[in-house]
Amino acid sequence: MEIKEASRGAATGANAQAVRPAAAEVNLSRIAPTRDERLFLVLSIFIGVISGLLVVSFRVAIEWIGILTLGSAPHPGQLRLLFVPAAAGLLVAALVIWFFPGARGSGVNQTKAALYIYNGYISFRTVIGKFITSAIAIGAGHSLGPEDPSLQIGAGVASMIARRLRLSRQRLRMFAPIGAAAGLAAAFNAPISAILFVIEEVIGNWSAAVLGSVVLAAISSVVVARWFWGAEPMFRIPSVSLRNPQELIAYAVLGIAGGLLAPIFSRALGFLRPRLRAMPPWTRYGQPALAGLLVGAIGYFGFPQVMGSGYGVIDQAMHGQYVWQFLVALTLLKLLATTLSFSSGTPGGMFAPTLFIGAMLGAAVGTFEKHFFPHLTGTIGAYSLVGMGVLFAGFLRAPLTSVFMVLEVSGNYSIILPVILANTIAYLLSRSLQPVPIFETFTHQDGLELPSMEEQREELVLHLEDALRPVEVPVASGSDSIEAASRLVAGSRASAFLVQLADGTWYAMTAEELTAAAAAHSPSAALVTALRPDRTPMLFPDLPLESALHHFPRWPLLPVLNRANRSVLEGVVALDDILRRYRTP
Repeated sequence: MEIKEASRGAATGANAQAVRPAAAEVNLSRIAPTRDERLFLVLSIFIGVISGLLVVSFRVAIEWIGILTLGSAPHPGQLRLLFVPAAAGLLVAALVIWFFPGARGSGVNQTKAALYIYNGYISFRTVIGKFITSAIAIGAGHSLGPEDPSLQIGAGVASMIARRLRLSRQRLRMFAPIGAAAGLAAAFNAPISAILFVIEEVIGNWSAAVLGSVVLAAISSVVVARWFWGAEPMFRIPSVSLRNPQELIAYAVLGIAGGLLAPIFSRALGFLRPRLRAMPPWTRYGQPALAGLLVGAIGYFGFPQVMGSGYGVIDQAMHGQYVWQFLVALTLLKLLATTLSFSSGTPGGMFAPTLFIGAMLGAAVGTFEKHFFPHLTGTIGAYSLVGMGVLFAGFLRAPLTSVFMVLEVSGNYSIILPVILANTIAYLLSRSLQPVPIFETFTHQDGLELPSMEEQREELVLHLEDALRPVEVPVASGSDSIEAASRLVAGSRASAFLVQLADGTWYAMTAEELTAAAAAHSPSAALVTALRPDRTPMLFPDLPLESALHHFPRWPLLPVLNRANRSVLEGVVALDDILRRYRTP
């Protein structure tokens, strides 16, 4: 008897060892990077360097055009504030219509379209056009920003390099977001924010290889940008100390104000943009020019601060150089100027105007509260920074990016608590008042169907525990004889049953497989000797429901194990159970 048990145990151990090395080899092959993946990582660094150089050149071109056309210090009453944006609008419209039709828009949706529709293809002409037209428009005073175009420029560079190397369609598709992260990181001088935004709003999901490539591209582009601009953060404010709990109430008020203003901004763009696009085609020559004239009129009659990206004005507001009434006026006028510029089809981005409006709103709230509630300890710069994140979260609907963006552009991590509180309030309030994010609104207006990352984040994910049923099938032991297992299965009339080995692992076996084993082996042989070498997959209740679907062609029944003790069954699941759960509302 002891000899029989020993032989059965040896058979069990031999079978388990026969299965485990194969599984280990499969896992190692999946984990170890292939030659293509290593090349992918090296190319990501190269893309980051090229994108960084292009973005630096892009920013220099904007500054040079601005000084050349508007002067180093524009002030109200200058006639060129009226004529320069209008003339630039006319020139940009002609360039976009005749030569660079792909340069229209901010660049974010265009990059998403390249990823999901055009297999990562962005033409080199579009890159050149985006560079030229956006630099002219922003430098000449249109109320737009350089970050979104930088994102598309980086994506275009990556697409061009991938095509030159004749990479596969899948690789070509994934190079666009890698270049996008590089371009945005260099424009913001903020690699973490760029990585999060690309993952949060462009890709939607990620793997280790994609994340590694995105990180390398973003870091290398920032290294290049900092070699020219230095490593100092974009804005500097003193450290924030929250000695008074009432200060958080003040930041919460700012979050509410941003949550109310963001839907107004979204609806203004959603209202004006499609109406201008529906006008006769010949009007598209004059729309950017008219928008430039109106924006220039705002500057001519007293508010030149709203023209261009406005980062210098943000810095002045952070250091308390404006009264709160003027800051409120800048907030509303910048919103109007950006709506006019962007809706007219002028190439340029939404990031900088969003940060400008948020900074003015935050500075206005901070100045007002410092005037009427002097016991509050927060600085105007802190309120302005939090305001930037508030509108970024409420308008662009990128809550994670908004937090890290504020931290990176300021280099001040003491502000994280007010930022998280205010951004969360703004995001939730804006989402309840304006359910459709602004980039998705633009997508629908352009007649495209791109995935909504916000909807994907909010989707209810079903798990295996939602489809589990009790273990009502026969359960045999690996040490049982084939004859005993046959009697057990015949008595239940089940089409499949489970087998537990001595080490606690589980296998699923069909009645047909058992019949074939009985014909090929002695009836007294241990059941473990009849098991196939491919192991039944280990599933756990918290895994996504779809993760089990591809196993059913091989196994009609799957055991679901307890993570703390894999010898304990939580239940079993079959294909019918999963389909039934999907059909249940």
